[in-house]
Amino acid sequence: MIRFKASGGWLLPILFLAACKEKNTSPHVITPSSSPVEELVMTPDAILLHKKAKILQQYAVKHGYNTRYAFLVDFSVFSGGKRFICYDLLHRRIQSSGLVAHGQGPDFRAEKVVFSNVPGSRCSSLGKYRIGGKYSGRFGTAYKLYGLDSSNSRAFDRFVVLHSHTCVPALAQQQGICRSDGCPTLNPDYFASLQPLIDTSSRPMLLWIYR
Repeated sequence: MIRFKASGGWLLPILFLAACKEKNTSPHVITPSSSPVEELVMTPDAILLHKKAKILQQYAVKHGYNTRYAFLVDFSVFSGGKRFICYDLLHRRIQSSGLVAHGQGPDFRAEKVVFSNVPGSRCSSLGKYRIGGKYSGRFGTAYKLYGLDSSNSRAFDRFVVLHSHTCVPALAQQQGICRSDGCPTLNPDYFASLQPLIDTSSRPMLLWIYR
Protein backbone atom coordinates (compact mmCIF):
# COMPACT_ATOMS: atom_id res chain seq x y z
CA MET A 1 0.00 0.00 0.00
CA ILE A 2 1.24 3.51 -0.79
CA ARG A 3 0.06 6.69 0.83
CA PHE A 4 0.98 10.27 -0.03
CA LYS A 5 2.12 13.11 2.14
CA ALA A 6 2.64 16.73 1.14
CA SER A 7 6.15 18.04 1.76
CA GLY A 8 7.36 21.38 0.42
CA GLY A 9 4.65 21.44 -2.23
CA TRP A 10 5.42 17.94 -3.49
CA LEU A 11 3.60 14.68 -2.92
CA LEU A 12 5.98 12.05 -1.62
CA PRO A 13 5.01 8.36 -1.35
CA ILE A 14 5.28 6.70 2.05
CA LEU A 15 6.09 3.00 1.83
CA PHE A 16 5.30 0.38 4.44
CA LEU A 17 8.34 -1.18 6.03
CA ALA A 18 9.25 -4.79 5.34
CA ALA A 19 10.14 -6.61 8.55
CA CYS A 20 12.57 -9.54 8.44
CA LYS A 21 11.71 -11.61 11.45
CA GLU A 22 9.73 -14.78 11.03
CA LYS A 23 7.40 -13.34 13.66
CA ASN A 24 4.57 -10.83 13.46
CA THR A 25 5.73 -7.26 13.84
CA SER A 26 3.85 -4.00 13.66
CA PRO A 27 4.23 -2.16 10.34
CA HIS A 28 6.21 1.06 10.21
CA VAL A 29 6.47 3.63 7.48
CA ILE A 30 9.34 5.45 5.90
CA THR A 31 9.32 8.90 4.38
CA PRO A 32 11.56 8.93 1.29
CA SER A 33 14.62 11.12 1.39
CA SER A 34 14.26 14.59 -0.03
CA SER A 35 18.01 15.16 -0.40
CA PRO A 36 19.16 17.07 -3.50
CA VAL A 37 20.09 14.74 -6.34
CA GLU A 38 23.68 15.95 -6.44
CA GLU A 39 24.23 14.82 -2.83
CA LEU A 40 23.16 11.25 -3.42
CA VAL A 41 25.74 8.51 -3.96
CA MET A 42 23.86 6.16 -6.28
CA THR A 43 26.46 3.47 -7.06
CA PRO A 44 29.29 1.79 -5.14
CA ASP A 45 32.78 3.20 -5.49
CA ALA A 46 34.33 1.04 -8.23
CA ILE A 47 37.87 1.01 -6.83
CA LEU A 48 36.72 0.00 -3.37
CA LEU A 49 34.34 -2.60 -4.79
CA HIS A 50 37.04 -4.36 -6.79
CA LYS A 51 39.39 -4.21 -3.82
CA LYS A 52 36.78 -5.80 -1.57
CA ALA A 53 36.02 -8.44 -4.20
CA LYS A 54 39.69 -9.41 -4.42
CA ILE A 55 39.85 -9.82 -0.65
CA LEU A 56 36.65 -11.87 -0.72
CA GLN A 57 38.05 -14.12 -3.45
CA GLN A 58 41.15 -14.81 -1.36
CA TYR A 59 38.96 -15.53 1.63
CA ALA A 60 36.83 -17.92 -0.43
CA VAL A 61 39.89 -19.84 -1.64
CA LYS A 62 41.33 -20.11 1.86
CA HIS A 63 38.11 -21.24 3.55
CA GLY A 64 36.49 -23.38 0.86
CA TYR A 65 33.70 -21.12 -0.39
CA ASN A 66 32.43 -20.49 -3.92
CA THR A 67 35.27 -18.84 -5.85
CA ARG A 68 33.22 -17.90 -8.92
CA TYR A 69 30.46 -15.66 -7.58
CA ALA A 70 29.92 -13.62 -4.43
CA PHE A 71 27.63 -10.83 -3.27
CA LEU A 72 28.77 -7.45 -1.96
CA VAL A 73 26.68 -4.65 -0.45
CA ASP A 74 27.98 -1.09 -0.09
CA PHE A 75 25.80 0.60 2.53
CA SER A 76 27.51 3.96 2.03
CA VAL A 77 25.35 4.19 -1.11
CA PHE A 78 21.90 5.84 -0.94
CA SER A 79 19.06 3.33 -0.57
CA GLY A 80 17.57 4.38 -3.92
CA GLY A 81 20.73 3.26 -5.71
CA LYS A 82 21.82 -0.20 -6.81
CA ARG A 83 24.16 -1.05 -3.97
CA PHE A 84 23.79 -4.86 -3.97
CA ILE A 85 26.36 -6.38 -6.32
CA CYS A 86 26.60 -9.89 -7.72
CA TYR A 87 30.29 -10.14 -8.54
CA ASP A 88 32.08 -12.50 -10.91
CA LEU A 89 35.23 -13.30 -8.92
CA LEU A 90 36.81 -15.27 -11.76
CA HIS A 91 36.63 -12.47 -14.33
CA ARG A 92 36.77 -9.64 -11.76
CA ARG A 93 33.68 -7.86 -12.97
CA ILE A 94 30.15 -6.96 -11.89
CA GLN A 95 27.69 -9.62 -13.00
CA SER A 96 24.55 -7.70 -11.94
CA SER A 97 23.30 -5.19 -9.39
CA GLY A 98 20.09 -4.33 -7.59
CA LEU A 99 18.50 -2.30 -4.82
CA VAL A 100 18.61 -3.62 -1.26
CA ALA A 101 16.88 -2.44 1.91
CA HIS A 102 18.85 -1.90 5.10
CA GLY A 103 17.82 -2.25 8.74
CA GLN A 104 15.64 0.48 10.20
CA GLY A 105 17.64 0.71 13.43
CA PRO A 106 16.56 3.22 16.08
CA ASP A 107 14.84 5.54 13.58
CA PHE A 108 13.24 4.06 10.46
CA ARG A 109 13.00 7.55 8.93
CA ALA A 110 16.78 8.05 8.87
CA GLU A 111 18.55 7.38 5.58
CA LYS A 112 21.97 6.84 7.17
CA VAL A 113 22.53 3.19 8.02
CA VAL A 114 23.11 2.38 11.69
CA PHE A 115 24.96 -0.88 12.35
CA SER A 116 24.63 -3.22 15.30
CA ASN A 117 25.06 -6.88 16.18
CA VAL A 118 22.68 -6.66 19.14
CA PRO A 119 19.47 -8.74 19.11
CA GLY A 120 16.38 -6.56 18.85
CA SER A 121 18.29 -3.59 17.38
CA ARG A 122 16.69 -4.02 13.92
CA CYS A 123 20.00 -2.86 12.47
CA SER A 124 22.10 -4.12 9.60
CA SER A 125 25.43 -5.68 10.56
CA LEU A 126 28.75 -5.15 8.82
CA GLY A 127 30.88 -8.11 7.84
CA LYS A 128 31.12 -11.28 5.81
CA TYR A 129 28.32 -13.85 5.77
CA ARG A 130 28.00 -17.44 4.67
CA ILE A 131 24.78 -17.99 2.75
CA GLY A 132 23.12 -21.04 4.24
CA GLY A 133 20.08 -23.20 3.64
CA LYS A 134 17.05 -22.23 1.59
CA TYR A 135 13.63 -22.29 3.20
CA SER A 136 10.13 -20.89 2.84
CA GLY A 137 9.33 -18.26 5.44
CA ARG A 138 7.05 -15.33 6.09
CA PHE A 139 8.23 -13.54 2.95
CA GLY A 140 8.49 -16.62 0.77
CA THR A 141 11.83 -18.08 -0.25
CA ALA A 142 14.73 -17.00 1.94
CA TYR A 143 18.29 -18.06 2.72
CA LYS A 144 19.74 -18.28 6.20
CA LEU A 145 22.78 -16.13 6.88
CA TYR A 146 25.67 -16.95 9.20
CA GLY A 147 27.91 -14.10 10.32
CA LEU A 148 31.62 -14.81 9.92
CA ASP A 149 32.96 -11.76 11.78
CA SER A 150 32.63 -10.42 15.31
CA SER A 151 30.52 -7.56 13.92
CA ASN A 152 27.80 -9.91 12.63
CA SER A 153 28.25 -13.06 14.72
CA ARG A 154 24.65 -13.00 15.96
CA ALA A 155 23.03 -12.79 12.53
CA PHE A 156 21.51 -16.26 12.69
CA ASP A 157 20.08 -15.73 16.18
CA ARG A 158 18.70 -12.34 15.10
CA PHE A 159 16.73 -13.92 12.21
CA VAL A 160 18.78 -11.94 9.70
CA VAL A 161 18.26 -13.67 6.35
CA LEU A 162 18.50 -12.94 2.63
CA HIS A 163 15.03 -12.55 1.16
CA SER A 164 12.89 -10.35 -1.08
CA HIS A 165 9.93 -8.02 -0.65
CA THR A 166 7.71 -6.13 -3.08
CA CYS A 167 8.51 -2.84 -1.35
CA VAL A 168 12.01 -2.88 -2.89
CA PRO A 169 11.88 -1.31 -6.40
CA ALA A 170 13.45 -2.90 -9.45
CA LEU A 171 14.91 0.38 -10.73
CA ALA A 172 17.14 2.97 -9.11
CA GLN A 173 15.29 6.04 -7.86
CA GLN A 174 15.91 9.37 -6.18
CA GLN A 175 13.74 8.56 -3.18
CA GLY A 176 14.64 6.33 -0.26
CA ILE A 177 13.16 2.83 -0.15
CA CYS A 178 11.63 0.70 2.59
CA ARG A 179 13.58 -0.55 5.60
CA SER A 180 13.95 -4.03 7.07
CA ASP A 181 14.56 -5.44 10.54
CA GLY A 182 18.21 -5.97 9.61
CA CYS A 183 17.84 -8.33 6.65
CA PRO A 184 19.39 -7.48 3.27
CA THR A 185 16.08 -7.40 1.40
CA LEU A 186 15.93 -7.43 -2.40
CA ASN A 187 13.44 -6.82 -5.18
CA PRO A 188 11.56 -10.08 -5.91
CA ASP A 189 12.57 -10.29 -9.58
CA TYR A 190 16.21 -9.54 -8.85
CA PHE A 191 16.19 -12.02 -5.98
CA ALA A 192 14.78 -14.67 -8.32
CA SER A 193 17.62 -14.04 -10.78
CA LEU A 194 20.18 -14.81 -8.06
CA GLN A 195 18.59 -17.99 -6.75
CA PRO A 196 20.00 -20.29 -9.48
CA LEU A 197 23.53 -19.17 -8.60
CA ILE A 198 22.98 -20.00 -4.94
CA ASP A 199 21.02 -23.21 -5.50
CA THR A 200 23.45 -24.77 -8.00
CA SER A 201 26.63 -23.79 -6.17
CA SER A 202 28.60 -26.80 -4.94
CA ARG A 203 30.13 -24.66 -2.21
CA PRO A 204 28.53 -22.03 0.05
CA MET A 205 28.48 -18.50 -1.33
CA LEU A 206 29.70 -15.41 0.47
CA LEU A 207 28.01 -12.06 1.10
CA TRP A 208 29.94 -9.05 2.37
CA ILE A 209 28.20 -5.99 3.78
CA TYR A 210 30.54 -2.99 4.05
CA ARG A 211 30.53 0.79 3.92
